[in-house]
Amino acid sequence: MALLAIERLTLDFPRDGQVARALDGVSFTVERGQVMGLVGESGCGKSMTALAVMRLVPEPGRISGGRIVFDGIDLLSLPEHGMRRLRGARIAMIFQEPMTALNPVLTAGFQVAEVLRIHKPISARAAWTRAVELLAEVGIPEPAARANDYPHQLSGGMRQRVMIAMAIACEPDLLIADEPTTALDVTIQAEILDLLRGLRQRRGMGIVLITHDLGIVAEQADRVAIMYAGRIVEQAPVTDLFDRPLHPYTQALLRSMPGVAVRRERLEAVPGTVPDLLHLPSGCAFHDRCPLAIEECAARVPPLEEKAAQHRAACIRV
Repeated sequence: MALLAIERLTLDFPRDGQVARALDGVSFTVERGQVMGLVGESGCGKSMTALAVMRLVPEPGRISGGRIVFDGIDLLSLPEHGMRRLRGARIAMIFQEPMTALNPVLTAGFQVAEVLRIHKPISARAAWTRAVELLAEVGIPEPAARANDYPHQLSGGMRQRVMIAMAIACEPDLLIADEPTTALDVTIQAEILDLLRGLRQRRGMGIVLITHDLGIVAEQADRVAIMYAGRIVEQAPVTDLFDRPLHPYTQALLRSMPGVAVRRERLEAVPGTVPDLLHLPSGCAFHDRCPLAIEECAARVPPLEEKAAQHRAACIRV
């Protein structure tokens, strides 16, 4: 049984008297110890998928269809008090912006210790001691001193490490990392990614890694799902996807990435812009940006079908 199974997940946002479908039939699984990469341009639905798993979709959004099953538990039918017991304990999330996710008036150590005290029968002293150990585990120097610092006193990389310490405090089975290296310099990015790799190896966590950077996915993920306009358009083992990308959108992303595409003098931008979810093109949502599009592409939405072993794509031209 998969650790996480998302089945035909649909998420709607009422807007201007209409309904914007932020997620449309999203399905994928994550096994224990596996890293699943979710990739796509901003607005494609990556973060909304993560928030749906955590049952933290902002109002007025609502999950209108599908299932989210974690270790045999149907999360969408779970009462809120049951979800609170899982959230932060067995399922944890590293949010995209640590400066806004951390409480500015509480110290780093207090915020890590608070996670432990919410989910475990532990004294305040023991929680603080464990919080310092966790700060050391995520690579914060002088953790006993840094535990007394407030978020504004820490660098961006250190704030991200505090977020990771909070996320792993209860040794979760599933970790969702939403753009964990955003706004960090290249050296700190590499350190954070090495940290996540080590935590996965030591703790055996399943990880959902959300990013727009295919280079990170190439280094970290076992499987990858490419998202566009709320749908998964390609899904494959990571080596298969890089060796033989099938969907034109995936191919365009690879051509736009330095160090991932075949060496060329100029990188190629993906033409056009991401569509408004209220005004999606007919048929395949990518057809108006696609160099391979034919008349039939505008006529129907292509299903996500298996085109090769464990390799699925939603394109009639493949």
